Amino acid sequence: MKLTNTEKLILLMLSELHEKVGVKDGTDTKLLKQAIYSDNTWALDWEMPGIVGDKSEPTPPEVTDVVNILDMWSFIEEAYEKFDAPAREKVKTGAAPFGEHVLFTGFDGNNETRHMSIARFLVEDMERFTRFKKRDLNSHHPSIDGLLRMSEVFEKTRPTLANRGLSADEVIQLLNARRHSTGD
Repeated sequence: MKLTNTEKLILLMLSELHEKVGVKDGTDTKLLKQAIYSDNTWALDWEMPGIVGDKSEPTPPEVTDVVNILDMWSFIEEAYEKFDAPAREKVKTGAAPFGEHVLFTGFDGNNETRHMSIARFLVEDMERFTRFKKRDLNSHHPSIDGLLRMSEVFEKTRPTLANRGLSADEVIQLLNARRHSTGD
């Protein structure tokens, strides 16, 4: 949902009045205000379907990318947590150096701020992908290119994951997709 500055101001003022009067009708004014302050107004379409937004307006591509990346890392971390010691060692050596610490570290706070803001909003404000709650989500290094390469590989694997988790070989393949292509 795209809002003009005037619409943002009106919604913020109405939210403050709503809170001050103590209206308890289910409208999440905290989420509404945070969506406006953080420029994540797309979330209003997700959280208040049928009330706000224009269904003809697509979800911003960065939001789709972040959702896909968080979903992928949820699968990776859940699988890795269940691996026995030999499987973890296989990942460590097969995806070095990425197999050493198999944990989503986020996006670069200096150059990927939009992605980091979306991720934080999804996790902290919308309470989605709660496994990443309380994490910094600032990788302190450029990561989006590698994460998108991983996501592209994951999307081919995802349809096969009904009733099973990722194997060690699949985790290795995903982690290695982070590398820059060296060409043929």
